[in-house]
Amino acid sequence: MTDVIGTEQVAKATALLQRYKTGKAALDKRIVDNELWFRMGHWKNYQNPMMPGKAQPSSGWLFNSIANKHADAMDNYPEPNVLPREADDEDTARALSSVLPVVLEQADYEQVYSDCWWRKLKQGTGVTGIFWDPAMRGGIGDIAVRSVNLLMLYWEPGVADIQASPDFFSLSLEDTARLCAQYPQLAGHTASVLDVPRYIHDEGQDTSSKSVVVDWYYKKAREDGPPLLHYCKFCNGVVLYASENDPALADRGFYDHGKYPFVFDTLFVEEDSPAGFGYIDVMKDCQTAIDKMNHAMDENVLLSAKQRYVLSDTAGVNEEELADLSRDIVHVAGRLGDESFRPLQTAGLQGNSLSYRNSRIEELKEISGNRDMTQGGTAGGVTAASAIAALQEAGSKLSRDMLKSAYRAFAKECYLIMDLMRQFYDESRVYRITGDSGQPEYVQFSGAMLQPQPGGMIGG
Repeated sequence: MTDVIGTEQVAKATALLQRYKTGKAALDKRIVDNELWFRMGHWKNYQNPMMPGKAQPSSGWLFNSIANKHADAMDNYPEPNVLPREADDEDTARALSSVLPVVLEQADYEQVYSDCWWRKLKQGTGVTGIFWDPAMRGGIGDIAVRSVNLLMLYWEPGVADIQASPDFFSLSLEDTARLCAQYPQLAGHTASVLDVPRYIHDEGQDTSSKSVVVDWYYKKAREDGPPLLHYCKFCNGVVLYASENDPALADRGFYDHGKYPFVFDTLFVEEDSPAGFGYIDVMKDCQTAIDKMNHAMDENVLLSAKQRYVLSDTAGVNEEELADLSRDIVHVAGRLGDESFRPLQTAGLQGNSLSYRNSRIEELKEISGNRDMTQGGTAGGVTAASAIAALQEAGSKLSRDMLKSAYRAFAKECYLIMDLMRQFYDESRVYRITGDSGQPEYVQFSGAMLQPQPGGMIGG
C-alpha cells in the first residue's frame, strides 16, 4: 500500500511553513526582544548605546510589575468543577470533578500554569498543549499537558483563531543522533533544512548537532460531518510518522475532537491574530526613559564626587603627583595662576530632574496597574484598615480581568482533556482522591463513562 503522506507532501508542507514563518517574523522578533527586556538585558538591542564603554544601568520597575502580576495569578490557581448537562450525567460529572484535579496534578499542571503565565505577561500570549502520550505510565499512555513556546508555533497569517487555520505547525530542536536511533529512516538525512528563531543568551547556543522536528497538524474536509484532524511528524524532509499512513487512523483522524491540541491565552487582544501583546510592550518606552535618566544621574553623581582640574600645558604642574591623593605636596615649575590651573566642578542634580524621574516611575506604575496600593503600600495619608482594603479591592480589577481570560482558557483545556479521556481511556483506571469526609477514597474511571448513550424510544 502506498503511503498517502510522503516526500512530495512533506515538501509542500515545508514550503507552506516557510510562508507562515514570513508572516510571523515581526511577532517572533518582538518575542525575542521582550525576553531581553524581562531579563533587564535590553541594552543589547541597541546598535548605538548611550555611551559606549560605560555602564548601562537597568532598573527593575518593569520586572517588578511583571512579577507582581504573576504572583496574582498563582494566588488564584484554578480548580475544575464539572457540572452535569442531564440528570443522568450527575454521577459522571461528580467523578470527573474528582478525577480531573488528579490528572492535572500527575501532568504537573501547576508548573505548566506558572510557565504559561510568565509567557502571557512577557509575550502577550501563553500557549498550553494538551496531548496524548502513549509512552507514559509504563506504556499504558496518559494525557500530557505542556507549556508551549510561542516562537515555535506557526499558523496561517490573518486568522483570529488557530482552529480556523487549515494547517498548524509546532517545531522543536532535538538531538540528531538520538533521532536517528529512534527513527532509522532518518539516517543519511541529517542536514537541517529548516531554521528556527532563538532567544539571545549570554553564553550562546550550539545547534550544529540538532535538527528541527516539525509536528504538522492539518484538517481534512469530509462530506458528512466536521473535518478530520490529521498529524504528521517529519524532520529534514523525511516522514517520521503520519496518521494518514496509519490504517487505524486514516479514516478516523488523529484526535476524535478534531481540534488543534493547543489553547491560546492572550493578555491584550490584537485584531486578526490569535496572539496578543503583553505588559512589556506597553511599558518598554517608559522604562527606557527611566533607565536613560538613571544613567545620566549616576554619571552626574560620580562626576560631582570626583575632583577634576583644568590644567594648561604651560602650568608646570606634576600631573602624577596631582592625581595621587596620598601625596601631601604637589610640585609646580614656575608661577601658577588661575589662567593655567583651576578646579573643574560639576553642577549637582537639580530638584526638578529628580521630580521628573519620579513622575516617569509613577507613570510606569499607572500604565501597568501596579500601583503601591495593589502591593499593600499606602499613600496620601490613608491609614484606616477599611479604606486600605477598599482601595486594594478597587485596584485589583485589572488582575481579576486577566484571571477571567485565564479561566476561560483553563475551561478549554479541561474540555480537551475530557475529549482525550473519551478516546483513549479504554480501560478502567483507579484514582485516589480525598472524599467529602476528608478520608481517602478510590474512584474508578474509564472513557466509557463519557461515551454517548443511546436514547430510549417514546411511543414507538
